[in-house]
Amino acid sequence: DWELQSEFGPAGATGGVWECPDLFPLAVDGDPKRIKWVLVVNLNPGGIAGGSAAQYFVGDFDGKKFTPEDKGTYTPPAGDVVQDFEGAGFGDWTATGTAFGQGPATGTLDGQQAVSGFDGKGLANSFHGGDGTTGSLTSPSFTVTSPYLNFKTGGGRHPHQAGTVLDGTAPEGTVLADFEGGGYGDWTATGDAFGTAPATGTLPGQQQVSGYLGSGLVNTFRSGDSTTGTLTSPEFTVGKKHINFLIGGGNHPADAANRTAVELLVDGQVVRSATGKDSEALDWASWDVGDLAGKKARIRIVDDNTGGWGHVNADHIVMSDTPVRRASQETSVNLIVDGKVVRSVTGTDSEAMDWASFDMRPYVGKKAQIRIVDTHTGGWGHVLADRFTAADKPAESVLQRAGWADYGKDYYAAVSWENAPGGKRYMIGWMNNWDYGQSVPTSPWRGVQSVPREMALRTLDGRIRLTSKPVGSLESLRQTEPATASGVSVKSTSKSLTGLGAKGKALDIEATFSLKDAARFGLKVRTGAGGEETVIGYDTASQELYVDRSRSGAGDFNSTFPGVQSAPLKAENGKVRLRILVDWSSVEVFGGRGESVITDQIFPYPSSTGVEVFAEGGTATLDSLRAWRLKSIWR
Repeated sequence: DWELQSEFGPAGATGGVWECPDLFPLAVDGDPKRIKWVLVVNLNPGGIAGGSAAQYFVGDFDGKKFTPEDKGTYTPPAGDVVQDFEGAGFGDWTATGTAFGQGPATGTLDGQQAVSGFDGKGLANSFHGGDGTTGSLTSPSFTVTSPYLNFKTGGGRHPHQAGTVLDGTAPEGTVLADFEGGGYGDWTATGDAFGTAPATGTLPGQQQVSGYLGSGLVNTFRSGDSTTGTLTSPEFTVGKKHINFLIGGGNHPADAANRTAVELLVDGQVVRSATGKDSEALDWASWDVGDLAGKKARIRIVDDNTGGWGHVNADHIVMSDTPVRRASQETSVNLIVDGKVVRSVTGTDSEAMDWASFDMRPYVGKKAQIRIVDTHTGGWGHVLADRFTAADKPAESVLQRAGWADYGKDYYAAVSWENAPGGKRYMIGWMNNWDYGQSVPTSPWRGVQSVPREMALRTLDGRIRLTSKPVGSLESLRQTEPATASGVSVKSTSKSLTGLGAKGKALDIEATFSLKDAARFGLKVRTGAGGEETVIGYDTASQELYVDRSRSGAGDFNSTFPGVQSAPLKAENGKVRLRILVDWSSVEVFGGRGESVITDQIFPYPSSTGVEVFAEGGTATLDSLRAWRLKSIWR
């Protein structure tokens, strides 16, 4: 006897499944006579930072139907079209490989889901021959004269990885195994996961395997993930500085209870190990074994896992004088300056094209090229691009135009409490992301809940925004006296605040900065040996708050984990204010008046407890800082 009252959507971000909706009223700017309704919709994938996220809409609710204020229309900035792919061929753009065909596509290709959102009749589409083909499409060199380059893109979400090369080749050296002989030779197999001989590619029921060399490889997907076993090499002497090899399959590291790994044994002990990334695409890995020179060793490939992704792929194990340079496995649009990738955008695993933009201001007057790259041969292994336009203002994607309760990678399934005391609205989210939620290097837990947040609606720059701040009761965990700093000036360097007492694994930090001439500035937390750090900064050119966890500790378990998450944040009267919650394995950053929030997991060493202030490209001033150590909620 239920009756449908109304429907809402699609609207805003639609790149994944909508779930956990939450509809509630809030007073605008604290005015009880001005009530708006907030609809929070969680989605996965399709979030602003990739994967899982929580978006929101502000509007009106009449008891039956929710009507958003934002109607969803958008007109990109005007500009000069550089390439629209409307001709019969690519003109003076250079194509390599077969993925892009002989000229622009006129829409959807054979076997492809329906492509939408391109302008005119043509676009660059690397689905020629399906996802298994590769190639690149490069513009002629041009001089940068406009501050922004806007374009449409779509296709797979496989970002460019720094340090990779387009034409990755097998390293030279002593081949320990290439698995090409039709058998395992003098390697010893146990169990039934490895069979009696190397696989010759993809096994029955398996996703497409790619990236191996020749015709043979180790593949333990025999009878699916249910089989287990080991494959061990004969003894050899470590005679070069590096051991390079291809690896894929499940992400179950050597210290996990049920591992899928390639291991190096010396005196029967595991001294090096590597695991896959929950991907059938094999990628290069490298061990520095210089300290083991002259020692006797063995390679052991282990499949001890019968659950999801409970298999390992391996191939071409080589001792070399140098580490291998990993081959690119991307579907991206890149900006090349001085032969280096300085800007890059990837798709969202969607055939619906959307606007993207490169900030060209740092490169005005320099020579540059646009390169569209498809080197990924697995699922969603293609890229779409169209209508490159030089403009004075950046175009914004649907994701950028949407409202987000949190801009980080790790805030999802957010829901609020009804009937909270004092009419407050508190919200909490799951601090994880389904991109890597089952692969994070923790046991037995997988993710935690965020700190509960008090929500509010504020008018900022003429727009009603959902803001949040940590609940006031969190302050009861603060230890008595905070570490303090004021008037700290830094110029193009980092300065430790540990001597002032600002250090720890669990901190509550309040900081205010004054804008000077620095390009970027902020704080580094959980700093430690080997350059380990989590960077919480502000970019003055883009007017964005950001968290960079590229060097925050363990992060190689999934290619989407390392990186930078950013949120728009305008300085207020020349000041940037931050509230930062640091914990053993997370940071929650609240910018301004809570309109820009970034939540990210981090996995540093326990010994990484330092705090630093930094500035890049000029001077910044830390006006004030208070940093409290936090007590455990369990004590």
